[in-house]
Amino acid sequence: MTQIHLRYYGELAADSTGTTDQRSPLVLLHGLGFDRRQWGPLLKELAVLDPGRRTVAFDLPGHLDSPGRSSYDLGDVADVLHQAVVEAGLSAPLLVGHSISGVLATIYAAKYRTSGVVNIDQPLVVGPFKDVLAKLEPTLRSPAYGEVWETMLAGMHIDQLPQEAQTLVHASTRPSQEILLGYWREVMETPADVLRAAREADLQAIQVPYDYVTSDEPRPAYRQWLETHRPNARITVLPGSGHFPHLAHPGELAKLLAG
Repeated sequence: MTQIHLRYYGELAADSTGTTDQRSPLVLLHGLGFDRRQWGPLLKELAVLDPGRRTVAFDLPGHLDSPGRSSYDLGDVADVLHQAVVEAGLSAPLLVGHSISGVLATIYAAKYRTSGVVNIDQPLVVGPFKDVLAKLEPTLRSPAYGEVWETMLAGMHIDQLPQEAQTLVHASTRPSQEILLGYWREVMETPADVLRAAREADLQAIQVPYDYVTSDEPRPAYRQWLETHRPNARITVLPGSGHFPHLAHPGELAKLLAG
């Protein structure tokens, strides 16, 4: 049985499994409002396909067992993550980021040494999402902020997941108003073209393999944009998984990581 140990590296709580060897260590980063427990099904598959590999699943700042901080801007969070990666003794890890952590992993890999990035269901162009947040911002800043999160959850197609995975999603989502406003601040306050240019610069700076795993075939315009700025990006479609390919198809994702 794989042993999982709760540790603190830098400011971040983490579950650490496996031992350091010649394989690139894995860093697992959950999405906004969730926590490291969402990686349980993937860890079970990896224990069979890639046993003993050093894998660390972190809680993002302000989530579950990781303390909050004054800034949740993703560049700052990337620096906090790097501190934790260094303290954990992880050399050039392969970063796996779901949802907002797909952006975080991209920013991290543009700044720090990695062996690859796996972005799970997070488009890097924020235009449509920024428009949605603009409409919901008054509610988000009010006592009724929880309604915004419920709206977001309704669009994640949790019903497509196996029942056990649905239970896991609902058990690990309790974002506070501070967390939502903090992590979404940049999207709400920064012009879309500025954010797009920043992500283009990140993609062009990354010199390691880049995977984009999604439930649906990307729109042609987005695929063209991604492949223009990351020509060797590999796109994997795992259908019928809503916003959670890692929960709907943990075995397929484990094969990708073990390969």
